[in-house]
Amino acid sequence: MSITELAIFLAIGAIAGWLAGTLMKGGGFGILGNIIVGIIGALVGGFVFGLLGITAGGIIGAIITSTVGAVILLALIRVIKKA
Repeated sequence: MSITELAIFLAIGAIAGWLAGTLMKGGGFGILGNIIVGIIGALVGGFVFGLLGITAGGIIGAIITSTVGAVILLALIRVIKKA
């Protein structure tokens, strides 16, 4: 993985984490927290979209997939915290 690919990967993670925090009314988690939530969200979103047979290409598709996964992740965390 080149430096450019790594920078894009981290930027997509940060954007997805920020969007998920905004959509879930979480307020945000700081830049490092957003990146972590976005990266884990990318894994979750990729798994869920794969199960549904949906493929999203390009940077916009990666942001959408990561954001959906991050929203699912944050929703699961909220449910676990309430229990």
